[in-house]
Amino acid sequence: MSAAAAPPDNVAFCADLVRGHDFPRYAATLFAPAAERRALLALYAFNVEIVRVRDQVSQPLPGEIRLQWWTDMLSGHVHGSAEGNPVAAELLRAIRDYDLPVEPLSLLADEHQFDLYNDPMPTLTALEGYLAATSSALLGLAGRVMGALPDAADHLARHAGLAQGIVQVIANLPRDAAHRQLFLPQQVLESHGCSMEDLFAGKATPNLHAVLEQLAGEARQHVTTALSLLAQVPPSVRPAFLPLSQAQADLKRLSQPGRNPFALLPPSRLRTLWTLWRASRSREFTK
Repeated sequence: MSAAAAPPDNVAFCADLVRGHDFPRYAATLFAPAAERRALLALYAFNVEIVRVRDQVSQPLPGEIRLQWWTDMLSGHVHGSAEGNPVAAELLRAIRDYDLPVEPLSLLADEHQFDLYNDPMPTLTALEGYLAATSSALLGLAGRVMGALPDAADHLARHAGLAQGIVQVIANLPRDAAHRQLFLPQQVLESHGCSMEDLFAGKATPNLHAVLEQLAGEARQHVTTALSLLAQVPPSVRPAFLPLSQAQADLKRLSQPGRNPFALLPPSRLRTLWTLWRASRSREFTK
């Protein structure tokens, strides 16, 4: 076979995809052994493909069709094209090699159908359900790749994923508000007298600050619980949960007094690497 006709490097494709669209998770994989890193990148590349459907379509129906392709692929109803898709091929390999359950992956794709519509997130309970099926599920699968027993990994992953997801909702507020999309729970907005129209207009009112502080408080509680549960899994498993340290750092940054919640202030890649490196050597992740 000539060099021009050589098949694409699926591993490199997934790594490039995650590095370009989800650098914190990509950086976290650098602290995992090579074999497990390949499977983690497959999981995270799948997540990138699902999450970015929202930005690739202008109407919900094409987005639902794309998400359905992934759920069909996971259920074995897609033939031929799955092997030609680098992310699908790597994901199927990871599922096979690490005996990963397929249902959480299918539910993750299904849950992201919410992203395609402008319906408000109704309650804090609904937001936690959404994040449990997305952020927490992904961490739970990463824990299994690293050798965690399902029960221990899933309990830890739930709290770590809720913390990570709530922080992401706060960080993504400028982008979501510009699209008139509401991930902040409507119930929490109403309890603080925060108008959705003020939010969509980019008005950083005291009411909105109260909403964000309540959510930040929820995230802090989940971080505390997750860190306490981290000690119950072997040190060899803990690199799967390094994204928790990034969420903790982001939460501190996003909670600074006087911060404009509509200003996009993503951390630099160098700072992300520094945060994860320090965490990887900390007592929580090594003892």
